[in-house]
Amino acid sequence: MKGEVLLFISLLSLGSVIGQVSYTIPEEMAKGSLVGNIAQDLGLESKRLTSGKARIYTRDSDEYIELNRERGVLLVKQRIDREALCRQTTPCALHFQIILDNPMEFYSVTVQITDINDNTPTFEKSEKKFKISESAITGAKFVLERAVDLDVGLNDLQRYELKPTDHFALKIHNNADGNKNVEMVLQKPLDREKQEQISLVLTAVDGGDPQMSGTMLIVITVLDHNDNAPVFTQPTYKSAVTENSPKGTVVATVTASDADQGSNCKITYSITNTLDDVRKIFEVNEQNGEVLLIGNIDFEDSRNYQINLLASDEGGLTDSCKLFVDVQDMNDNEPEINIMSKSNVISEDAELNTVVTMINIEDMDSGENGNVKCLINENIPFALKKSTNNFHSLVTDSDLDRETASQYNITVTCSDEGVPSLSSSVTLTLQISDVNDNAPVFDSSSYEAYIVENNTPGLSIFTVRARDADWNQNARVSYILEDSSVNGVQVSSYVSVSADSGVIHAVRSFDYEQIKDFHFRVKAQDGGSPPLSSNVTVKILIQDQNDNPPQVLYPVQTGGSLVAEMVPRSADVGYLVTKVVAVDVDSGQNAWLSYKLQKATDRALFEVGLQNGEIRTIRQVTDKDAVKQRLTVIVEDNGQPSRSATVIVNVVVADSFPEVLSEFTDFTQDKEYNDNLTFYLVLALAVVSFLFITCLVVIISVKIYRWRQSRIMCHSNLPVIPYYPPRYSDTLGTGTLQHVYNYEVCRTTDSRKSDCKFGRAGSQNVLIMDPSSTGTMQRIQSEKSILDEPDSPLEVRCNLQSIYFLNIVSLDK
Repeated sequence: MKGEVLLFISLLSLGSVIGQVSYTIPEEMAKGSLVGNIAQDLGLESKRLTSGKARIYTRDSDEYIELNRERGVLLVKQRIDREALCRQTTPCALHFQIILDNPMEFYSVTVQITDINDNTPTFEKSEKKFKISESAITGAKFVLERAVDLDVGLNDLQRYELKPTDHFALKIHNNADGNKNVEMVLQKPLDREKQEQISLVLTAVDGGDPQMSGTMLIVITVLDHNDNAPVFTQPTYKSAVTENSPKGTVVATVTASDADQGSNCKITYSITNTLDDVRKIFEVNEQNGEVLLIGNIDFEDSRNYQINLLASDEGGLTDSCKLFVDVQDMNDNEPEINIMSKSNVISEDAELNTVVTMINIEDMDSGENGNVKCLINENIPFALKKSTNNFHSLVTDSDLDRETASQYNITVTCSDEGVPSLSSSVTLTLQISDVNDNAPVFDSSSYEAYIVENNTPGLSIFTVRARDADWNQNARVSYILEDSSVNGVQVSSYVSVSADSGVIHAVRSFDYEQIKDFHFRVKAQDGGSPPLSSNVTVKILIQDQNDNPPQVLYPVQTGGSLVAEMVPRSADVGYLVTKVVAVDVDSGQNAWLSYKLQKATDRALFEVGLQNGEIRTIRQVTDKDAVKQRLTVIVEDNGQPSRSATVIVNVVVADSFPEVLSEFTDFTQDKEYNDNLTFYLVLALAVVSFLFITCLVVIISVKIYRWRQSRIMCHSNLPVIPYYPPRYSDTLGTGTLQHVYNYEVCRTTDSRKSDCKFGRAGSQNVLIMDPSSTGTMQRIQSEKSILDEPDSPLEVRCNLQSIYFLNIVSLDK
């Protein structure tokens, strides 16, 4: 049965609603009885109780009330005995909270338990004996034990009746604390000779409907004359004792005196309390009146005690007094921390002041001993805010970052203000869930990788690695090759990237002479929604292999003329005959060349410089030396394995031009040219005009051809193979080569390791056995005219300079 319902709703600063509902029900209701419609009284829908996982929170170990979520009502969970629950305390009420989640709300509920008349007034003893002297005067008072009725209010004890009333009457004293003292007053003198023993019945009646009562038999033995009763020194005593005082502590001492003598003045002290637990906690020394502590005293159970003391002499005369004992509080209770509701996981993007946990704090002590302050550990993004009374909320105080801390162990420590202070703590574990707020980060801002040319397609070149500070799917990184081009070709034609591992593979075989390096960008993208990404530049450097043999630039091995170097017979040791010039389009040590003399007509006459290719005499030339000398020079690079090329150098040992002509026939025979020199000279003079025109056509054709070749090499990034004319110098100053060649460098945009060197010197000791010498001169003049044109392409000018200087040195003699 629902009693009066009071509903108070207030709004918390944190957004949680706290309401208060009060119900009144009688005790002893059957299990399952209706207490009240909590959903209706709180203005909530029944489904809100289900969705919010509504539950009852109480600090008491026994739950008397249960919540039916589906019906939205409160029911009696077990029989409620008001007397066992509250004893004499009124009003008697149950206090608990109803907690809801999503969002967090809690409501305070008070259920007041009303009393029913289910307890009979009872006396501690069914019989009370008195020894009263016959000399007792009229009006003498005799204290009777009070009856105990556990009910309260109207159902409590209301009155006493004493029968028969021939000698005694009842007198009731109402105390300030609401209790009643019962005294039996002598109205008519006793006469032991007439009646030695008197039996009376004391009846205690309550005010319930129907009324209930209890009785006690009073047996009075009439003694001989004792006309002075004991008297206490004061009617009321006061004392104080500290809680948790040890047993045996003297609380107070009461004193009474009796004017009689002998055995009639011997006083005995006793405690007459019956309604409480006083006699379980205190006792009085019957002989000296010391009140001692025999039980545990706790300020939180009772803050004061009233002890009723009785002094009796052997004649049966008595006097009574009261001892008020105040219990002084000690700080003996730690603050109690109760978790009302909590979240175990919170997102790292949670807003500020998001409620994580609701806590109830209780301290059973009083005053400063019960004042509690709560703190949490420092340097965490949370704060503890007090909402109402003893309720606190743990809320977010700053931004969360799972990558900085994925879990927090939050220790809530509550301390009271007692001396010494007592504290308690509880640790809450809170997981931070991830959101995709971090992009993948590469190990380096850029990468360089190396691969040897002529590689196998599909070869693994390098691995890029990016890490994402997020977790799970948000940290799953995929690698993507960004679109770009290398020399006009899509980069995907050169390399590919594994999406899962970041391994870069070569799609094709690379040629160092065509491409030396290229770069591209790789994007790392996580699996979040939306995804985040970052990119990095990867540069691939092609490493050279020794896949190209040396190329001899000088002397030029032609099939139309025979080139010979002339050495005078007066040449001394170390005379510079000529220089073999060769290049290797490879790079590094693969392009380091060495020169060796493989064959020679007279090996004791000439030697070849190992590093520079210079051919010098190693002894004095004599008249006995053959005029015609044939040298075979081998040029090797430093690669592994090495590659080589050979060149034949013809040398004429003579002091004059006629001597050279005399040996010309032999040279031409060696070259399989059977025509004599005179025929070629005459023929050259006859067709000089024709050769001039022919040279012009050839030069123009060569110019076009060289221009096309330079365009092809520029597009392929191949280095131009330059022509190096010889750098002749006579270090001893005794030879016929009186001047040193000067060299210019003719470079293409990609010729980092190649250069063209050309001479500008005057007379040279080079002989070209060509019958068309006149045509050669005309061709030289034509080539020179092309070289002098400032607008000629650089590659054509370089190549024509090579031909021009070869022809100049051929006709110098």
